[in-house]
Amino acid sequence: MDLYSEIILDYFKNPVNKGEIDKPTGTASEYNPLCGDKIRVDILLDKKGKVVEAKFSGEGCAISQAATSMLTEKLIGKTPAQIKKISNEEIYKMLNIPISPGRVKCALLGLVTAKKAAISANTKTKTPDTKKSLKNPTCHFLQIKKSRQRGTTR
Repeated sequence: MDLYSEIILDYFKNPVNKGEIDKPTGTASEYNPLCGDKIRVDILLDKKGKVVEAKFSGEGCAISQAATSMLTEKLIGKTPAQIKKISNEEIYKMLNIPISPGRVKCALLGLVTAKKAAISANTKTKTPDTKKSLKNPTCHFLQIKKSRQRGTTR
Protein backbone atom coordinates (compact mmCIF):
# COMPACT_ATOMS: atom_id res chain seq x y z
CA MET A 1 0.00 0.00 0.00
CA ASP A 2 1.44 3.40 -0.87
CA LEU A 3 1.88 6.26 1.59
CA TYR A 4 -1.06 8.34 0.31
CA SER A 5 -3.49 5.44 0.55
CA GLU A 6 -2.32 4.96 4.13
CA ILE A 7 -2.98 8.64 4.86
CA ILE A 8 -6.52 8.33 3.47
CA LEU A 9 -7.15 5.25 5.62
CA ASP A 10 -5.74 7.03 8.68
CA TYR A 11 -8.11 10.00 8.18
CA PHE A 12 -10.96 7.51 7.72
CA LYS A 13 -10.14 5.54 10.88
CA ASN A 14 -9.08 8.58 12.95
CA PRO A 15 -10.96 11.55 11.54
CA VAL A 16 -10.17 15.06 12.73
CA ASN A 17 -12.93 17.57 13.43
CA LYS A 18 -15.57 14.84 13.59
CA GLY A 19 -18.70 15.97 15.41
CA GLU A 20 -21.11 18.88 15.39
CA ILE A 21 -20.85 22.50 16.51
CA ASP A 22 -23.51 23.45 19.08
CA LYS A 23 -24.37 26.81 17.51
CA PRO A 24 -22.82 26.90 14.04
CA THR A 25 -22.85 30.04 11.94
CA GLY A 26 -23.37 27.87 8.87
CA THR A 27 -24.44 24.28 8.39
CA ALA A 28 -25.42 22.03 5.51
CA SER A 29 -26.08 18.36 4.84
CA GLU A 30 -25.67 16.40 1.63
CA TYR A 31 -26.36 12.86 0.53
CA ASN A 32 -24.88 10.84 -2.33
CA PRO A 33 -27.62 8.44 -3.47
CA LEU A 34 -25.17 6.49 -5.64
CA CYS A 35 -23.27 5.05 -2.68
CA GLY A 36 -25.21 6.19 0.39
CA ASP A 37 -22.62 8.65 1.76
CA LYS A 38 -24.10 11.27 4.10
CA ILE A 39 -22.18 14.36 5.23
CA ARG A 40 -23.01 17.32 7.44
CA VAL A 41 -20.59 20.25 7.72
CA ASP A 42 -20.81 22.92 10.43
CA ILE A 43 -18.72 26.09 10.46
CA LEU A 44 -18.35 28.77 13.09
CA LEU A 45 -17.26 32.26 12.07
CA ASP A 46 -15.57 34.86 14.24
CA LYS A 47 -16.49 38.56 14.24
CA LYS A 48 -14.19 39.13 11.25
CA GLY A 49 -16.11 36.53 9.23
CA LYS A 50 -13.39 33.86 9.25
CA VAL A 51 -13.87 30.21 10.14
CA VAL A 52 -12.61 29.48 13.65
CA GLU A 53 -14.09 25.99 13.88
CA ALA A 54 -15.21 23.44 11.31
CA LYS A 55 -16.67 20.02 12.02
CA PHE A 56 -18.32 17.27 10.05
CA SER A 57 -20.50 14.31 10.81
CA GLY A 58 -21.98 11.52 8.77
CA GLU A 59 -21.10 8.18 7.36
CA GLY A 60 -19.74 6.87 4.14
CA CYS A 61 -16.80 5.41 2.32
CA ALA A 62 -13.16 6.04 3.20
CA ILE A 63 -12.73 8.62 0.43
CA SER A 64 -15.73 10.78 1.38
CA GLN A 65 -14.92 10.68 5.09
CA ALA A 66 -11.18 11.30 4.65
CA ALA A 67 -11.70 14.08 2.09
CA THR A 68 -14.17 15.86 4.36
CA SER A 69 -11.95 15.44 7.42
CA MET A 70 -8.97 16.86 5.53
CA LEU A 71 -11.12 19.68 4.16
CA THR A 72 -12.26 20.80 7.62
CA GLU A 73 -8.61 21.48 8.47
CA LYS A 74 -8.28 23.57 5.32
CA LEU A 75 -11.40 25.65 6.15
CA ILE A 76 -9.93 27.20 9.31
CA GLY A 77 -9.10 30.88 8.74
CA LYS A 78 -11.08 31.14 5.51
CA THR A 79 -14.07 33.37 4.80
CA PRO A 80 -17.26 31.95 3.26
CA ALA A 81 -16.26 33.63 -0.03
CA GLN A 82 -12.91 31.83 0.03
CA ILE A 83 -14.62 28.50 0.80
CA LYS A 84 -16.90 28.92 -2.20
CA LYS A 85 -13.81 29.35 -4.42
CA ILE A 86 -12.17 26.04 -3.41
CA SER A 87 -11.94 24.00 -6.60
CA ASN A 88 -12.46 20.31 -7.25
CA GLU A 89 -8.81 20.16 -8.34
CA GLU A 90 -7.72 21.37 -4.88
CA ILE A 91 -9.53 18.42 -3.32
CA TYR A 92 -7.95 15.95 -5.74
CA LYS A 93 -4.53 17.46 -5.00
CA MET A 94 -5.20 17.30 -1.24
CA LEU A 95 -6.15 13.60 -1.48
CA ASN A 96 -3.13 12.92 -3.70
CA ILE A 97 -4.52 9.61 -5.00
CA PRO A 98 -6.11 8.78 -8.34
CA ILE A 99 -9.89 9.25 -8.16
CA SER A 100 -11.84 6.98 -10.49
CA PRO A 101 -14.96 8.37 -12.20
CA GLY A 102 -17.12 6.33 -9.84
CA ARG A 103 -15.51 7.96 -6.80
CA VAL A 104 -15.58 11.61 -7.91
CA LYS A 105 -18.85 12.31 -6.08
CA CYS A 106 -17.46 10.64 -2.96
CA ALA A 107 -14.34 12.79 -3.06
CA LEU A 108 -16.29 16.02 -3.63
CA LEU A 109 -19.26 15.47 -1.31
CA GLY A 110 -17.55 17.28 1.58
CA LEU A 111 -16.64 20.23 -0.64
CA VAL A 112 -20.19 20.57 -1.96
CA THR A 113 -21.48 20.45 1.62
CA ALA A 114 -18.89 22.96 2.90
CA LYS A 115 -19.81 25.41 0.13
CA LYS A 116 -23.49 25.12 1.10
CA ALA A 117 -22.54 25.69 4.76
CA ALA A 118 -20.64 28.82 3.65
CA ILE A 119 -23.74 30.06 1.83
CA SER A 120 -25.78 29.33 4.96
CA ALA A 121 -23.29 31.33 7.05
CA ASN A 122 -23.48 34.24 4.61
CA THR A 123 -27.26 34.46 4.92
CA LYS A 124 -27.01 34.44 8.73
CA THR A 125 -24.39 37.20 8.84
CA LYS A 126 -25.94 39.72 6.42
CA THR A 127 -26.20 43.33 7.50
CA PRO A 128 -29.55 44.44 9.00
CA ASP A 129 -30.45 46.40 5.83
CA THR A 130 -29.97 43.31 3.70
CA LYS A 131 -32.06 41.21 6.08
CA LYS A 132 -34.84 43.77 5.82
CA SER A 133 -34.81 43.57 2.02
CA LEU A 134 -34.87 39.77 2.20
CA LYS A 135 -38.06 39.91 4.28
CA ASN A 136 -39.80 42.07 1.66
CA PRO A 137 -38.39 40.94 -1.67
CA THR A 138 -39.50 42.75 -4.80
CA CYS A 139 -40.20 40.51 -7.72
CA HIS A 140 -39.21 42.31 -10.90
CA PHE A 141 -41.23 39.87 -13.04
CA LEU A 142 -44.44 40.66 -11.13
CA GLN A 143 -43.83 44.42 -11.47
CA ILE A 144 -43.50 44.05 -15.23
CA LYS A 145 -46.60 41.88 -15.43
CA LYS A 146 -48.65 44.39 -13.40
CA SER A 147 -47.43 47.34 -15.48
CA ARG A 148 -48.38 45.52 -18.70
CA GLN A 149 -51.85 44.86 -17.30
CA ARG A 150 -52.18 48.62 -16.75
CA GLY A 151 -50.93 49.27 -20.27
CA THR A 152 -47.55 50.72 -19.28
CA THR A 153 -44.10 49.20 -19.37
CA ARG A 154 -40.83 50.25 -17.78
